[in-house]
Amino acid sequence: MPHVEPFEDRTVDPPVRGFVIHPEEANGEGLVLTHGAGSNSRAPMLVALSEAFAEGGYTVLRVDLPFRQARSFGPPRPGDAARDREGLRQAVEAIRKLVRGRVFLGGQSYGGRQASMLAADNPELVDGLLLLSYPLHAPGRPDQLRIQHLPNLRMPVLFVEGTKDPFGSVEELQAAMKLIPSPTRLETVEGAGHDLGFKAKAKTPELPQRIVKAFLEIFR
Repeated sequence: MPHVEPFEDRTVDPPVRGFVIHPEEANGEGLVLTHGAGSNSRAPMLVALSEAFAEGGYTVLRVDLPFRQARSFGPPRPGDAARDREGLRQAVEAIRKLVRGRVFLGGQSYGGRQASMLAADNPELVDGLLLLSYPLHAPGRPDQLRIQHLPNLRMPVLFVEGTKDPFGSVEELQAAMKLIPSPTRLETVEGAGHDLGFKAKAKTPELPQRIVKAFLEIFR
């Protein structure tokens, strides 16, 4: 079984805080995972995925974004985004000290958007992105797409999207993916909303393994 332990590094700014999941048989590669606007590093989605990736040999660091470290509840404020991206950069540097191989960065919703914006500005930072329920637009606002940075992504990207996600339809996401010059893949979750069904975990027990399988196929 993978071994989970709390992780904290207050020698950097912003600090890195969360949990590191050590696999029984490490493959030398690492994954940073972070949460959405209303969640934290203990989110069921992140817990299930980190366990599945660790079972596949990955060292996983689940982190609380700086806005969540500062406030235990409530969404991020507009002024938080730059510091949240810097927190993710520090998390990537932290996991590089734990692994010898490739490093990937992933996040759900807001966390995934900040991860992709960070990667667009720093193309050498990570080897690939895992974007869960990417918030393509606010619900009911399909005319306000959050796609400006996508053409600057230079690493492979795996998207995981529920077919009933109000933050973007599958068709809208497929159109946005065409803006990315590097390889992309879309894994859809039939009938799932923005939480990908993880709040009803019993309904999607196979989903973490599906995501790991798709991840291995694009990043093999």
